[in-house]
Amino acid sequence: MIDSSKYCTMYIVRHGETEWNVKQIMMGHKDSPLTANGIAQAHRLKDNLQGIKFDAVFSSDLLRAKRTAEIINLEKNLAIKTSELLREKNYGAFEGGQVGDYTSALKKLLVAEEALTNEQKFNSKTGTGDESEAEVTTRFITYIREIAAAYVNKKVLIVTHGGCIRMFLMNLGFGTREELVGAVGNTAYVKVLTDGIDFSIEETVGINKNIIFNS
Repeated sequence: MIDSSKYCTMYIVRHGETEWNVKQIMMGHKDSPLTANGIAQAHRLKDNLQGIKFDAVFSSDLLRAKRTAEIINLEKNLAIKTSELLREKNYGAFEGGQVGDYTSALKKLLVAEEALTNEQKFNSKTGTGDESEAEVTTRFITYIREIAAAYVNKKVLIVTHGGCIRMFLMNLGFGTREELVGAVGNTAYVKVLTDGIDFSIEETVGINKNIIFNS
């Protein structure tokens, strides 16, 4: 059994529903306010996490994540530390456009990349000023490892974005790209124990992997 006193316990949360989520508009580094439903989701999560004594709260500096963190933190009154390293993937020129436009472009890219390995795809970009999955994963994991080193035997709340959580879970071998696309719901979270090097998934809530059928 893991001795949790030697580890940092992290609750890594996706922000609540936004207006652009509803309208199927790509956000990335652009922002959109929470909907009434998104605010309600954050309040429900606040209630569900009420019994947990967090020692610190971290958030992406994008407003949708910060607002979600503020709601969860309402009765805990901790200072919220924001960082651009917890931001969603940068989708370049596709930000502010319809999700379908990006999906179509990505499908074309993947068809062109059929011969590439998964690692090569992980490092690929659309060429529109976007980040690769590898770049997002590196900045995200590097930052949370720094948090873990500073908060041994502590509990921390980290509010971030669906893409970051998906790529983090892919990196841990929790699921494939196909299984995790769209699998991280608003205010879903993953609880992990980490010593700053290795990560152990203790619980996932609101993360529903896609079922992949093999023919």
